[in-house]
Amino acid sequence: MNHSAQNLIGWKPTNRIIPIHLQQLLLSVFYYTQPKLNSPSQANKLHSILFESNMSFTFVAFAYLAALILTALLIFFAIWHIIAFDELKNDHKNPIEQCKSLNPLIIPEYATHAFINLLFLLGGQWFTLFLNMPLIAFHINKFRNRPVMSGFGIYDPTSIMNAQALNSLQREGWIKLGFYVITFFYYLYGMIAELIRD
Repeated sequence: MNHSAQNLIGWKPTNRIIPIHLQQLLLSVFYYTQPKLNSPSQANKLHSILFESNMSFTFVAFAYLAALILTALLIFFAIWHIIAFDELKNDHKNPIEQCKSLNPLIIPEYATHAFINLLFLLGGQWFTLFLNMPLIAFHINKFRNRPVMSGFGIYDPTSIMNAQALNSLQREGWIKLGFYVITFFYYLYGMIAELIRD
């Protein structure tokens, strides 16, 4: 960073979130591209806006970060289910083989979604928890009413090839995919809002 720019701004590395070198780069860019920054008071004001927000990594921020990562995994599960049902619909896969590949994913998906909401419960994020309650209730109901089978899956090869059932399962996959994508961006917003909150 140019020494004259550094002296004018009175630069001090106050933000623990943004690396020092990135702070220096951003300050240099703003100094050389903004001709109105011709006094230390103006430059210091810009510096405080950019870097002196009181960012803190709280448990709530961790909860949103974990939810963000785990929701990306849930999006993958939803896409996998949609592709699998489409293959069954078009007779590209054997229903027995497809159920064997889908059923082991049920418990990880439900457990991951439940864990995300446990974090929100512990963090006191009641509105976010409320948003997820319909899907939690749906998962519980679906698992309780699953066909009788030896494992923990919910898909039965003898009934999954029914056209109406396949359409319903595919529609369910698309709805869940949409829900996970929307909540992914909501969690991103929640994490950023928590990090910059005073």
